Amino acid sequence: QVYLEESGGGLVQAGGSLTLSCAASRYAFTYNFMGWHRQGPGNSRELVASITRGGSTDYAESVKGRFTISRDTAKNTMYLQMNSLKPEDTAVYYCAARLKGGNWNWGQGTQVTVSS
Repeated sequence: QVYLEESGGGLVQAGGSLTLSCAASRYAFTYNFMGWHRQGPGNSRELVASITRGGSTDYAESVKGRFTISRDTAKNTMYLQMNSLKPEDTAVYYCAARLKGGNWNWGQGTQVTVSS
């Protein structure tokens, strides 16, 4: 069973920054892909950033240049550094992991609210 727990969400003004953390089981870091999804009001869940077991990263166009995904395998923790936040970044953010060809496993989510 994969354990994933997000923290670090909150309320921030537009243009501000937040760093989300994901405490994960060691087993999660053996998965092929880890990432951050988000689901805003009335929207479907979308993948915003991902990192492979080999360390390659990928980002949704909407967050490129503003968000950075990283991980510390010694601490079994993954991060999402979010800069230049916009009101449209308001969402519940989920930490996730999956095997190649498998389904995403998500944490319980953390709320990020960006005020204008």
